[in-house]
Amino acid sequence: MFEELKDKKVALLLSGGVDSAVAVYELSREGIHPDCFYIKIGPEEEEEWDCTSEEDLEMATAVAARYKCKLQVVDCHHEYWDKVTKYTMDKVRAGYTPNPDVMCNRLIKFGAFHDKVGHDYDYIVTGHYAQTEIIDGKKWLVTSPDPVKDQTDFLAQIYDWQLKKAVFPIGHYMKEEVREIAEREHLINAERKDSQGICFLGRINYNDYIRRYLGENPGDVIELETGKFIGRHKGLWFHTIGQRHGLGFGGGPWFAVKKDIEKNILYVSHGYEPTKAYKKDFHVRDFHFLTCNIWEGMERANVRFKIRHTPEYHKAEIELKGNDSFIVHSEEPIHGVAPGQFCVIYDEDHHRCIGSGEIALEF
Repeated sequence: MFEELKDKKVALLLSGGVDSAVAVYELSREGIHPDCFYIKIGPEEEEEWDCTSEEDLEMATAVAARYKCKLQVVDCHHEYWDKVTKYTMDKVRAGYTPNPDVMCNRLIKFGAFHDKVGHDYDYIVTGHYAQTEIIDGKKWLVTSPDPVKDQTDFLAQIYDWQLKKAVFPIGHYMKEEVREIAEREHLINAERKDSQGICFLGRINYNDYIRRYLGENPGDVIELETGKFIGRHKGLWFHTIGQRHGLGFGGGPWFAVKKDIEKNILYVSHGYEPTKAYKKDFHVRDFHFLTCNIWEGMERANVRFKIRHTPEYHKAEIELKGNDSFIVHSEEPIHGVAPGQFCVIYDEDHHRCIGSGEIALEF
């Protein structure tokens, strides 16, 4: 990995967290001193939001100085809010469950940053838990050995040209190994906690973020099996399919199992882990191949998949309906299959990440 970086122009995205800090260390010990960049994407009105961006920048500055790397702040604030926030709000308004972090990688970290600065560099380095591998002469995104931290699902929408420039120096480590390196090297952020939730929100509640831009749109909550009126919701966009916690209705537990967007009705099902909250078959559309279409000319293929950021890879057969559309036939029922989520597809060994597509409303 490191040999190809020598004598090349290397940019490293330094976030202030321990992962990207160890990525700097990994390059530095090989005699590679990248130009470091802190991407500013913070909230529009910072005084109203509980954001950690000031502390992030302080940490990034200290790490860059430690390894004698230049650090530049690249402001992608407007690009984030114009592209990623627009994507999020459009999907939520239409009744879908979006993933802003997935689109942030495509549109901002490897997108807007590249347009502003990264185009001058041969490689862009990040602290993601992912790896790349050349297989049959082509560069593939492959999984990290740490199943809990693996982030290939968050990278499954980047373009092929972005993947060709991407380098992940810590992708072969387990998280505890990264912490051990940081502690051994006395990095300033060695004990800093991992960030949680959407990349720019910090400690902001996601529903507060949605309410800020879409407001509320009350409607009825109906029990799916009986048609019984259960209560009122404040907006379908505050709920996702499979949700159990936070519904706030008595006599539960209740699960959100269906949305009627036109009538603004949330359907729920009663009981513990009801079968209505599970699916084995669902439609995936607009599939994005990371490297190439490995199923060309095929009608079916055996794969592993994820629909959310979890350590588990589920077995399935996919029924191909065209170049970018297929039906997933999972071997086991999957909880909380929600339209708008990305279904990330891997090979049968869950090694190569093939790409991802959006779960559709219906077949």
